[in-house]
Amino acid sequence: HYLSDAQVPLDNNWLENRIRPVALGRRNWLFAGSLRAGQRAAAIMSLIQSAKLNGHDPYVYLKDVLTRLPTQPAHRIHELLPHRWQLETTPA
Repeated sequence: HYLSDAQVPLDNNWLENRIRPVALGRRNWLFAGSLRAGQRAAAIMSLIQSAKLNGHDPYVYLKDVLTRLPTQPAHRIHELLPHRWQLETTPA
């Protein structure tokens, strides 16, 4: 396919580098402790990757979201999703 379309790369190194952390951690995740712990770990990893894909620093994103979560009204919880999140600035 790459011979007929110059836009197609010859290799998939970019993708390989993106999935490497998942492949390296796979064996460790077998021992999450329980099914629920594994599901929680998967949810957190999904949030982290979604934050990265949306151009956010995962640490800043999670710190802000976890700080705001207890006081966030339920009808506005969608504002904390990575694709809609904006860093809340506090007035000086």
